[in-house]
Amino acid sequence: MTKRHTIPGIHSKPLTDLPVLKPFTAVAAGEPEDLLFSRWLVSTPLWAWVLLCVAIVAWPAVGIAATDYTMTQAFQALLRWIPFIVTGGFFFNVIISFFAMLIGTVFGVVLGLMQISPLRLIRLPAQVITQIFRNSPWLVLLFIVLLALPFEIEIGDTIIRIPDWVKAVFGLCLPIMANIAEVVRGAINSVPSGQWEAAESLAYTRSQTLWQIVLPQCFKRMIPPWMNWYAILTMATPLCSLLGVEELITLSRQAIEAENNRPELLVPFYGFALLIFFAYCYPIARATIALERRYAVKL
Repeated sequence: MTKRHTIPGIHSKPLTDLPVLKPFTAVAAGEPEDLLFSRWLVSTPLWAWVLLCVAIVAWPAVGIAATDYTMTQAFQALLRWIPFIVTGGFFFNVIISFFAMLIGTVFGVVLGLMQISPLRLIRLPAQVITQIFRNSPWLVLLFIVLLALPFEIEIGDTIIRIPDWVKAVFGLCLPIMANIAEVVRGAINSVPSGQWEAAESLAYTRSQTLWQIVLPQCFKRMIPPWMNWYAILTMATPLCSLLGVEELITLSRQAIEAENNRPELLVPFYGFALLIFFAYCYPIARATIALERRYAVKL
């Protein structure tokens, strides 16, 4: 029988009061911390989602039984309104998330590159802007944008109206910009310093090293957290309903009001909203985890 070796301080009582160096678990370089949501979403078992749906449907069952408006009638009302709330509502959720992600990515990349600049005059303002928008509540930013931006712009005799969804895009792109900037900065810093030193020994300039050597290695590392932030942004778009944007939640509320505000309609309509967001974001979460595993740096 093989004798088991024990390490004092880990497997047995320490022999001295000196600190013990515990075993080090290697983590792939550049592994993004922003994938926690996608990992949680993918790792949640199917039975948990089924149980959640059953609980949502069963919870108001007692109250519904005491009324003359049945659940069947509620779901029939939902079926009548689905074309309206999907084509006119969820379509705007996707549009808002797409443009907010596009604008936030462009400015986030620029902000992330500014944070690694050797010039303090460029680096410090970028760090301040990043921390402000990264640690600000999204709803607060949306309200500030709603109050700060005008409803229309007059250029001579021409009046250009600014739709509410455009304001929502601008408000949501600010926190996305800050978080993408951190993704870019983290990916660049994850590249081993030997890459920079080797390029410097070959007489590469800093810009040549960044664009030809470092950034090509970072693109694959940035894709998984970028997709994860897009999924988070898409699920944050219902906040725009507070600004009066006619997206999924706003139109669902209007449909319920058109059906005489019956409380039995809450579960079908908002349950459908949950279902359609889940159906849209879950494949993104699966693809995010798959890309993370594919592009992980093996040590």
